[in-house]
Amino acid sequence: MQYPSKEIIDALRHQYHAGSRVILEFMDDPAAPPTGTEGKVIMVDDVGTVHIAWQTGSSLGIAYGADRCRRIDDD
Repeated sequence: MQYPSKEIIDALRHQYHAGSRVILEFMDDPAAPPTGTEGKVIMVDDVGTVHIAWQTGSSLGIAYGADRCRRIDDD
């Protein structure tokens, strides 16, 4: 597995800063919350995983290049 570059990590941290609201579009994980679940970003780690506190109580992260979410706030 190849990890994203520092530039990509920095861009992810800018786009998905702590507290921003997101909606799940796709997650390839049997424990994933349902598509359309909303959550708040906790942080982006050094390998590009966006850690999210989902409204379902889950805290599964969005894996860079595998899963998808999008921002739903204007911040």
